[in-house]
Order: sequence, then structure tokens, then C-alpha cells
Amino acid sequence: MKKFMDWMTDKFAPRMNKLARNPWIASVQEAILTAMPMIFIGSFTTVLTAFGGLIEGFPDFSPLSTFSLGLLSLYLAYLVPYLLMEKKRHNKTKKEAGLAGIGFFLMLVSPTFDEAGNILFQSSTLGNGGMIAALIAGLFVGFVMNAFSTHSFFKEDSAIPDFITVWFDTLIPILMILFVGWLFTFQLHISIFDCIYTLFSPILKAGDSFLGFVVLYFVGYTFLYTFGISTWVIYPIESALILQGIAANQAAVAAGNAASVINADGVSYYFTLGGGGCTLALGLMMLFMAKSKKCKVIGKASLVPNLCNINEPLVFGAPIAFNPILMVPMWIIGLLAPALTWFALYFDLLPKVTTLFSFWYLPGPICSYAVGGMVGLIFTLFIFVLSWIIYYPFFKVYDKQCVQKEAEDEAQKAKLVARKNARQETNNA
Repeated sequence: MKKFMDWMTDKFAPRMNKLARNPWIASVQEAILTAMPMIFIGSFTTVLTAFGGLIEGFPDFSPLSTFSLGLLSLYLAYLVPYLLMEKKRHNKTKKEAGLAGIGFFLMLVSPTFDEAGNILFQSSTLGNGGMIAALIAGLFVGFVMNAFSTHSFFKEDSAIPDFITVWFDTLIPILMILFVGWLFTFQLHISIFDCIYTLFSPILKAGDSFLGFVVLYFVGYTFLYTFGISTWVIYPIESALILQGIAANQAAVAAGNAASVINADGVSYYFTLGGGGCTLALGLMMLFMAKSKKCKVIGKASLVPNLCNINEPLVFGAPIAFNPILMVPMWIIGLLAPALTWFALYFDLLPKVTTLFSFWYLPGPICSYAVGGMVGLIFTLFIFVLSWIIYYPFFKVYDKQCVQKEAEDEAQKAKLVARKNARQETNNA
């Protein structure tokens, strides 16, 4: 165990953290996080719409979702190349890269034109349904713009204003990008959009399989987390899967069919009560059952964040990270909870998620009820009880160790005080 811990601490964790800081990955991650307010608005609209059938004359708020979450892919097509150029320190051309991203993505979704010359888009491709294509398009645009970033038609000491040099220096790369979209979409009549989803369909299916589902959430939400590697490392992959999943479920329900995708946005609410590793139970134990001062303080400090599914104070304060006594139970529940959730969804014991509810910072029971109704709430409480049972014996061992350590520290402190008093008495004599 010690060799494994040393390897994870000295080798694996630093490499993973370095990977998370890679500009290509960081750009996708930051783009999605930047667009989160739009996702929240879409979730808020879902809540408002629920009142539509209860209150006569209640306004139709669906346009709020259409022009926020419904344009998510369009936002990402701009943000990814923009942020990539910014992280590559090509700030002069980042806006142009973002604009090229929008143009290229709109070509990818294969728009049609009616007899009046109006351009027509499928709304689903502009929202979360086109997210993967938007990310790929944004990265492609960023790649081309970055490759041309060192080329300029003008010398550094040129008297021509910078904004004019940017116009001419970005003409060729933007023309190349749009030419690719024009060639495939309007000349060869090849849908790059469909090709991207055909290429990524094995990944989408893998994320919906038992092994893919459990590995994704165990590794990202629990295992890496216990070594100080943030859950946000897997967010680009996870968000692409779950937002695509809920889009598919909503489309199926709208067509009168049953939802079939397991790994959809909101599914993690069932097994993350308190955050990754279902740590709320451990936090409550420390607050109400601990005998050591350290655990009680951590329990108090982490209670409110833990109730809102933010467990950094507990993971790094207790600590759970790099602490084998508390890492092991977190691994156990981190494996069991997603596995049980997958089986419950697969056998229709839990409803597939079709309601967009991205307020993950609300207390867990509220979130699980929002996406799964009373059945979802009961299942989450079951996972909570299971996590309590798993954490309890490890908590008792750790708390006992803390009590012993505190007693030793007090004894050592008493000895130092006694020696100090003895020296003072000697000096006075």
C-alpha cells in the first residue's frame, strides 16, 4: 500500500494535474464552465414550466431555454477556439478565431435553404444535442488558427495599425477553415456532423455501459479525488456524454417513445450526496459522533458545503485525500453507488433522467427528487444509509487515532510547560 501511495503521490497525480493544465483540454473545460449560466437558465426554465400545467394562464417560458441552453453548442463553437488562442497567448486573433468557430460549426450542422432563401437549422443541433460537434469544430478551428499564428504579412515595426494587420493575417486561416466546411457540406454533400457522431458513437455507448459508467464516475469522482486531483479533470468528457444523453432522452420522450439513455445529465445526483464519494455521512459522523477535537472542527466547517455537495473542506481538511484509512471507504462507496445506480436504471427501478436540473449545489435530496421523483429520493436515501454503514468503522478507527494524537500532543505540551516553569523557578532562585 505504501509503494502504491508513493507512486500515486509522486508520479501519477502530478502528471494528471499537468494534463488538466494542457491548453487544449483546459480550453474545453473552461468553455463549458463559461457556458454554465446558460445551462442554469435552461434548468430554471424547466422548473418554471412545471407550473404551466398547474396554474391557468401561466406564461410560456420555454423561449428562455431556447435562447440559452438551446444555443449551447453555438456558444461552445465560439468559446473553445477563443480560449485556446488566449491560452496559447495569441490574444490578437482570439476573437477572430471565435467568429470562425461559429461559422464553421454552422456549416457542419448541414443547414438547408427554402425557396425564399431562408436558412433553416434543426434547433436540436444548436443546443446540447450538437455539443460534441461544437467541441470538435472549435478544436479544429483553434488548431488551424494556432498554426498560422506565427505568420504575418507585416513586420513587427510596421506603421500599420494592429487591427488591420490582424484582418489580413487571419484571412488565410479563416478562409481555409470555411473552405473545408463548404467543400464537405455543399459540394461533396458529406455531413461532417454525422461523421463526428458516428466516430464518437462507441464512446457514447461505452459511457452508457455498466463498465464505462462505473469507471467514469469511480475514477473521476472518487479515485483521482482522493489523490488531490480535481473532479473537473473529467468534466469535458463527462459533460459531453451526459448532455448528449439527456438531449437524446428528451427527444425520445417528445416523439412518444421511452427514454433509453442511462448516463444523462443529472444521473449523478443519485450517488453524490455530499459530493463525490457520498461524503455527507462521514461529515455528519464527524460533527455529531466524533470524540476528537479535530474531527468535530472539520465536521462543523464542512457541514454547509457538504449539504450543498461541495466536499473539498472534508476531502482536504479531514483529510480523506492521501489518508488510507478514509480513502478505502470512499473507494468502496465510490464503486458500489454508481454500480447500483446503473443496475437500478437499467432494470427501470429508477426512471431515466429526462428533466434538465443543473442546480447541483442544492441539497442532494432536492436534486434527486427533481430528476427521479419520489423513487429517486428514496434511492438516494438508500445510498446514504449504505455510505453510512461503509464509512462508520473506518471513521471510528480514524477518530480514535485523532484522540490518541491529541492526548499525546497535550502530554507533550504539558511537559514543555512544566520544563519552562521549572527553568523560571530555577532562575528566580
